[in-house]
Amino acid sequence: MTGPLSFAVLGPVRAWRGHFEIDLGTRQQRLILALLLARAGGAVSIAELVDLLWESEPPPSAVNVVHRHVGILRRRFEPGLPTRAAGSVLIRDGAEYRLRIDAESLDLLRFRRLIAQAGGSSGERAVELYREALALWRDRCASGLRTGGRAHPEFVAVDGERFAAVRAATDVALRAGCVHVVLPAIRLAAEYEPLDEALQACLLLALAADGRRAEALATYADIEHRLADELGIQPGSDLREARKRLFDNDVPADGSRSRPGVRPAVMRPAAPPGGAEAESWPPTERELSPATRAEPPAQLPADHPYFIGRRGVVAAAQELLAEDGRTTALVIDGMPGVGKTTFAVHLAHQLAARYPDGQLHADLRGFDSGDSVMTPTEALRGFLWSLGVTPAAIPAELHAQAGLYRSILAERRMLILLDNCRDWDQIRHLLPGTGGSLVIATSRRRITGGAGPAGAHALHLDLLTDAEARELLTRRLGDAAAADPDAVNEIIARCGRLPLALALVATRGVGRTGLSLPAVAAELAEADGRLAGFGDAHADLEAIFSWSYRALTPGAARLFRLLPLHPAGELSTEAAAALGGLSLRAARGLLAELGAQLLVQPGDGRWRMHDLLRAYAVELGEEHDDAAERDAAIERVYDYYQLSAYAAHLPLQPQVPLSVPEPSERGVTGRGFTGRADAMAWFADEQRVLTDIVARARERGRPSTAWQIALAMQNYFQDTAQFKQWAATVSAGLAAAGDDPAAQALLHRSLAGACYFLADLDRGLSHLQHARVLFDRLGRRAEQGHVENNIAEIRLEQRRYHEAIRHAEAARALFHAEGNVRGATNALLVIARAQGWLGRHSEALGMFVEAQRQFEALGDRHGVGTTQAWLAHTYSMIDDLPQALVIWQQALDTFRGARATHHTAEVLVAIGDFHSANGDPALAGKAWSEALAELDGTDSPIARRIRDRLLWHR
Repeated sequence: MTGPLSFAVLGPVRAWRGHFEIDLGTRQQRLILALLLARAGGAVSIAELVDLLWESEPPPSAVNVVHRHVGILRRRFEPGLPTRAAGSVLIRDGAEYRLRIDAESLDLLRFRRLIAQAGGSSGERAVELYREALALWRDRCASGLRTGGRAHPEFVAVDGERFAAVRAATDVALRAGCVHVVLPAIRLAAEYEPLDEALQACLLLALAADGRRAEALATYADIEHRLADELGIQPGSDLREARKRLFDNDVPADGSRSRPGVRPAVMRPAAPPGGAEAESWPPTERELSPATRAEPPAQLPADHPYFIGRRGVVAAAQELLAEDGRTTALVIDGMPGVGKTTFAVHLAHQLAARYPDGQLHADLRGFDSGDSVMTPTEALRGFLWSLGVTPAAIPAELHAQAGLYRSILAERRMLILLDNCRDWDQIRHLLPGTGGSLVIATSRRRITGGAGPAGAHALHLDLLTDAEARELLTRRLGDAAAADPDAVNEIIARCGRLPLALALVATRGVGRTGLSLPAVAAELAEADGRLAGFGDAHADLEAIFSWSYRALTPGAARLFRLLPLHPAGELSTEAAAALGGLSLRAARGLLAELGAQLLVQPGDGRWRMHDLLRAYAVELGEEHDDAAERDAAIERVYDYYQLSAYAAHLPLQPQVPLSVPEPSERGVTGRGFTGRADAMAWFADEQRVLTDIVARARERGRPSTAWQIALAMQNYFQDTAQFKQWAATVSAGLAAAGDDPAAQALLHRSLAGACYFLADLDRGLSHLQHARVLFDRLGRRAEQGHVENNIAEIRLEQRRYHEAIRHAEAARALFHAEGNVRGATNALLVIARAQGWLGRHSEALGMFVEAQRQFEALGDRHGVGTTQAWLAHTYSMIDDLPQALVIWQQALDTFRGARATHHTAEVLVAIGDFHSANGDPALAGKAWSEALAELDGTDSPIARRIRDRLLWHR
């Protein structure tokens, strides 16, 4: 990369060399650079940088850490710079650092230059300079680098320069009569500072001057509401003066410049397609009610005073409307209680200014029972009356009502809010045809798609984030929430971030004298996931959930009640089929029905239920299903996982395959697997469930299920470097095995493997001694061979090479006697490694070649990869470096193909060590970084070794 350096701090911190962006490293390194950039070439002391990185007590090594981060940044700006060289970009002056930077290489300096030029100009030239300066801003200064929810004062000060420039630009643009040039920048700044009255006043005046008086008035109302709700104050003099000027004579009286498409209120609808009503079509002027000629309908419910968050969905809606001029409907779906209605009303208020001919609203009651569901005819009659059609002029038939309704909407830009829609059949007649009107609809089902028109788009509403949930409680409870953050966190967790539940708890918190938030949190915790923990609000939650439950078919209702019996919150379609005693096809159909209202699908073929819906289902199950049926469902699930785990461990080529489990007495079959990758993916998806069953199966009188699943997971744990989880799961299996000597022996040997990878060699030997005694008593010679070979592996690690050869040769003899080719080849591999460490490289190479040939004949990819790795290592020991690199690459390909991340990482470490020893630190660091990425954050011994290498390397 060549070219000059350039930097940006007016938004996310970024840097480029020429046209190539520079990776700025960790968050701490980006923070340091952000403060240096905000100083724009000014000095920053080391003490300031320490305070920047550590808000509370800095560690004793803080100054050294700062120096190290600065050194890394220097080398990113000047590649090839020696480790302790001063450099020419990020320079040190005593106890301070500063960037050597010119006026054109930093956006902040360019911004200041343009603002100064604008201040010395006038008219349209000044406005254009302000526009160019404000266009440099992409977000807040150093966005994304706030610490503890607060921005550094230096960044806040730079933000202040932007807002001052916006105010100055507004004044100049208003005088020059070209406010449209800077209106986007004014809008954006006002969004960032919604409580800054001076900025909001600028926005009001700019909107009015651009002919958007209706939007300005709506904006004022929104600001007034926000100030009262969040600060408890009335608008100040700046805002009041701006509102007063909205009615001055020097701005358009009707906002017509922003509404070129508005037609007169009285329209002439097109004729219907025949029918009894055709004689009276269209309604005469006399048949239209006074509402037609008066103010447009304004039926939106009030916006919720405590609405928070959902910015991403609001932005998605606005983007759809901006990009697709044919959008006629936004259909918001989500689970019960997620806040669909509240959001739809809020979104409607946000968009209302775009639809100056009014708003219509109807609750279609789609999930109410019986006759209370609103029909399309009923909804249309109400809308037509609101649109000015007298009752006598409303046609009797549905298609004629819809035709009249669409004819009227074709002449207007209106917003129609349809709440609680059941399906497309209920709302398709209520959608506008041509013209510029918009429907916002809510449904518990995802009803867009092939059945809906092309102009309809789905918006899915998910649970609140943790931050949004905390904001909701804080806004409702005020100081009480701030005083008890631990209680707030507990309440959020118990409510599962469901807006309805949080709102009900907040109501309880403020509605019962003397009831503290810790007490509310304690009640929820004591309820142990039951809805009863919500006290009086229990009935409200139950009622909301029941609307969806009552709409289910009997089969789906039964499965809904059984789902909480599954050990985890997420399950596959196959597991649900076992739980319900269903065929896979029947389970798919019922889950699709549930998924429309009561489940979410986080991944292909997997399903999840919200905790509170789960609690509701538990209560329904205990009420409607007897204990025998529920117990049988659990047994079916355990059968499914035991059979599937056995089937999944076979493609992983275990050294000691488990014996085939007994067929299920309940007719359950396990899952089939297409190969190793499929099996590994299944273990990853079901790991939590499987380990939970291992821990609980003994209590249900199924000890063999516990230890068989534990052993089936061994190769998965080994290949994914989850050695602690391996040890914990097999230990639980050993506790369940009781007095079964065969199970105990297998589990002791498996635990020895976990100890080996955890570098606890003495404990590993102890488990192997237990296994050896048990296998000797049982007369199982092949298993004794595995024990001898495992002891040889440990002796290799202890550098007792002659002992390792003795144990491996004993293992090989046992395997040959039993005809176990794979076991004998593994023993040969151990002997070859020991010979290599003893300096007998020629003998070792011959043995490795023979072992690889045997593993390839067996189809054992794990064995092939291991042999290739040691063969490459041996070539490196005799300085045949090209051959070593070729075979290491073969080992990488083999292990990656087998999804054996731990072994892939081991090979990459060896490659990195090789490059480091041969004086190529760049290639060494690259290989070690790739190795750490393979382990994906695990805290295994190899991961710690890699991190130590990388730290030393830097």
